[in-house]
Amino acid sequence: MKPSKPEDSLPYSVSHARANLYQLVDQVLETGEPAYIKRNGRVVRMVADAPVRKLELLDAHPDYIVGNADDLVHLDWSTAWKPAV
Repeated sequence: MKPSKPEDSLPYSVSHARANLYQLVDQVLETGEPAYIKRNGRVVRMVADAPVRKLELLDAHPDYIVGNADDLVHLDWSTAWKPAV
């Protein structure tokens, strides 16, 4: 269960967070659960950003396949393809 509020998880002190920053960041990234850090009575929440989906980074090329891509499966290339013997 992911903590939804700082009260659901014990906050780390700033000193502890600073001394264990890399481990704390790795824990947040691996579990997806936020870490809470308390300083001067106020709480800061460390959360992992949404992962980047690699497919969203691709550029669209709508002109490469004109028509239904499923038709390529049944295309007969035997007249155009001449393997080197």
